[in-house]
Order: sequence, then C-alpha cells, then structure tokens
Amino acid sequence: MSRWLTEPVPRGRVAAFRTLIYLFVAADLVVFTPWIRTRVAVPGELYQPLLIGRVLPLPTPNPALVAVIFWALLLLALLAATGRAPRLLGWAVFALYFEWMIVAMSYGKVDHDRFGLLVALAVLPTAGRARHGDATRTEAGGWALRVTQIAVICTYFLAAWAKLRFGGLDWLTGSVLARAILRRGTELADLIASVPYLLIVAQFGIVAFELLSPVVFLLRERWRLATVGFFYSFHLVTVATITISFAPHLAAMTSFLPLERVRPVVWARRLLTRREGDGGRPVDAGGPAPSLAGQASAAGRPDGP
Repeated sequence: MSRWLTEPVPRGRVAAFRTLIYLFVAADLVVFTPWIRTRVAVPGELYQPLLIGRVLPLPTPNPALVAVIFWALLLLALLAATGRAPRLLGWAVFALYFEWMIVAMSYGKVDHDRFGLLVALAVLPTAGRARHGDATRTEAGGWALRVTQIAVICTYFLAAWAKLRFGGLDWLTGSVLARAILRRGTELADLIASVPYLLIVAQFGIVAFELLSPVVFLLRERWRLATVGFFYSFHLVTVATITISFAPHLAAMTSFLPLERVRPVVWARRLLTRREGDGGRPVDAGGPAPSLAGQASAAGRPDGP
C-alpha cells in the first residue's frame, strides 16, 4: 500500500500539475467565484460558518477581510504557479483559498466539486521543488498526486452514497433530472427529455458510474486514461444539458494525466526557432517548401549537401 501511495512520478508532471492548479485558483477568483465578494453585502446574521469555521473560530466576513483575501490570494496564486518557494507560497495559497471557500459555503449551500481541488492545494506544498520537463522521479510528488486522485474518486463515490442515503431508491426512479432540466436545461436536454424513460435510465447510469469509479485504480495505464477521458466526457454532457460546471473537480482530475508531455513553452520556442530558421518568411501551406539547396543559392552561398 505504501508503494502504491508513493509511486514515483516525473518531477515534470508535478511541476505541470502545480502550475495548472495555481493558475486555476487565480482564474477561479475572477471567472468562476467572483460572486463570493458579494457575500459581505448580506447581514452578518445570515453567516452560519461550517464546522471548521466554528472550531477555529474564524471572523464574520466583512468588506475589508474579503478584499484582502481576494487580492492576496490572486497575487500569491500567480507567484506559486511559477514554482518558486513551493512550500511557503503553497501553504499560503491553501490557507487563503480554504478561508475563501469557508466564506463561500457558510450561507446555506456547500458545493462538493471543490473537495479534490482543496486536497490538491493541501498536498502540493509537500511535493517539494519540481521543474518542467524534469524526468527525475519523485516519491513525494507521487504521493501528492495519488492523494489528489483519491479525493477525486471519493467525490464520485460519496456523491452516490449521499444520493442513496438521502434519496433512497426514489432517487433512481424519481424526477431528479427532469426537475434539473426544467430549472436550467438546454435545447439538447429538451431533446433527451422527449425520449420516454431515458432520464430514468440516465439516473441509474449516473449512480452506477459513481459507485464503480474506484475501479479506475485497478486498470492498466492505457485503460485508466481512457476511463478518465470518460469522466471528462460525462461532465461535458452535464454542462451541455443542465449547465452544471464541475471546473474545480476537472482541474484536480488532471492529476491522473501525464501532464509532463504537455509543454506549451517548449512548443512556442520550437515554433519561434523554426520561423527564425526560415528567415522570418511565412511558409506557403499550399505548396512544397523550398529545398535547402535552393535556399543556400538564394542567399549567395554555394550548394552543399
């Protein structure tokens, strides 16, 4: 079990995952959860902190506190995305984002799609330094990714458990998806809803998929990646039909992917180098590229091999 939990991964994968997660935190502040800043406009009596907020205890949000958290978190997340000071910046980002989530979820609604992201932020500082493209393997980084993966799968499995715990078998045979389509459905959802019993079949399929999600850990790498691709397609259909986004969960789920192979900076450098090698002239995509001998003659140099 310890070998599985700390299975070494390339440091480049850890570096890529770290950059992606911290950039997502910055995007989350300005794109997905800017509404949290409006929480301070409601009376303080409506603030009912989660258990952790009562245990610590944390102060009731006010405009100054929320503004400080927002700007400090935005700045530190962008700095942490560079990979500098991974422990210091990592712990600071986790603490601030954790408080940001407590403010968001202490007014009556708790989103379960944040669990994997919070776990990723909690364990990334323990992974140590990692550089993009570094093929050296690290057990600490492997542990950070594995724990994030477990959190992602727990999100699915425990969601199914909650459905059956609170809704019972009626969740499977009821009108859960029908109500969701009436509230926020798209034209695609209307087409699906017109097929008799299809929504009931979909509800059975959702619960089965969530209960069986831990099987992903038993699969070989090729099939594991295919299964993760199915997970992403499930959320794509969810957005396309009932416009529910699981963006934080999807960001955390990249812990399953070989991110070290995705190197946009290297690709950009190669593209620039290639263009400089062409003398800055665009290549006609509709015809053959000029030969090396022709280029050498045009430049006044003798032809060579």
